[in-house]
Amino acid sequence: MTRTLRIGVAVVAALLLSACASMITGGPLIRPGEPTGTIRVSNASGVLVDVVLISACSASTYGLNRLPDGQAIPPGRSYDFTVSAGCWDVGAGSVSGGGQQAYQRMEIRPGGGVNYTVQ
Repeated sequence: MTRTLRIGVAVVAALLLSACASMITGGPLIRPGEPTGTIRVSNASGVLVDVVLISACSASTYGLNRLPDGQAIPPGRSYDFTVSAGCWDVGAGSVSGGGQQAYQRMEIRPGGGVNYTVQ
């Protein structure tokens, strides 16, 4: 009986943690079966943008850095993210260049795109 109870508690805990994962990460950028669009993050600042946070507007946090490991956006360059259509909160900035940050809420239309400029 005790063993069964422990297994049950472990299963419930795993389910709860998996449900919370999207709140921590900001949720998936592409939700299965939904149309997509593009968020282009353009760097018009004088420093390297090495953090881009993108989360669904319904998420409780901005989530984790969405740039691939080792990737950054140099001044004058951009990086495109494919996302499901809908409402997104986007934050970008520089950890290595002095901590500049900017945040914006945006609506992505199916097949459309938004250019988000970091200055």
